[in-house]
Amino acid sequence: MGKYSVTKEVRFCYGHRLMYHPGQCRHLHGHSVKAAVTVTADHLDRQGMVCDFAELKQVVAEFVREQLDHTLLLHEADPLVPLLRQAQERFLALPQHPTAEVLARWIYEHVKAKGYAVEEVVLWEADDAYARYRE
Repeated sequence: MGKYSVTKEVRFCYGHRLMYHPGQCRHLHGHSVKAAVTVTADHLDRQGMVCDFAELKQVVAEFVREQLDHTLLLHEADPLVPLLRQAQERFLALPQHPTAEVLARWIYEHVKAKGYAVEEVVLWEADDAYARYRE
């Protein structure tokens, strides 16, 4: 028996830096990214769907809007954190370095916690570079 899947893409922007990176990524910079969330099912629902694309988009887009979109993502040990807090800027201090891999996993975990059978999340940081997370 086969397995069904659907994928919904969401686009957003964020800024970050990777403090100990040996190259340019150690500097503050931004990305316009695309995240593709794939969910699966062994059987289709009454409507003949894995899930409604609109519902999946709402779950992903709400999380992205609240947590990631137009947010500066930093490691919690970044020396900019106190300055940004004092300036009341929009940022998020993470316990891990804010890489594409970490963001893909974070989106995956959120969608899974909402009850969806997530197969994978792929996050394109550029047209030719992406990270993938699946269990």
